[in-house]
Amino acid sequence: MAASTSLPHRQVVQARGLLWASDGVANEEIARRCGVDSDTVRRWRSRFAEHGIAGVGRIARGRGRKPSLPAGTIEEVLRLTHKERPADGSTHWSTRTLANRVGIGKDAVAKDLGRPQSQAVAGRDVQGEQRSTV
Repeated sequence: MAASTSLPHRQVVQARGLLWASDGVANEEIARRCGVDSDTVRRWRSRFAEHGIAGVGRIARGRGRKPSLPAGTIEEVLRLTHKERPADGSTHWSTRTLANRVGIGKDAVAKDLGRPQSQAVAGRDVQGEQRSTV
């Protein structure tokens, strides 16, 4: 694992650090070699002691970017695109009209419609009509 070229970089660095720890290298020296803080090395060691090999490369809970859209917004966007038509008589929603209707940004709508879970039925457009196969 410490010499892998196919595993994520985080996992390889942590594995290498844990190997040095098993050889008796001090946390500060491991941190210097890995380019991290010594507290980070302590967390690696703690996670390894608690979870074993499954804890290597794991991201702690609470880390990372939090969802910025209110709960249910994606479902509402999908419901509107599949079940309703725009009030202006258009046959399909544009990202801007859909964003105005739901109260979010046009970029958020475009991102949501590009997600795999938004592709409800293969071979159908966003209004649920059969796509032509030209």
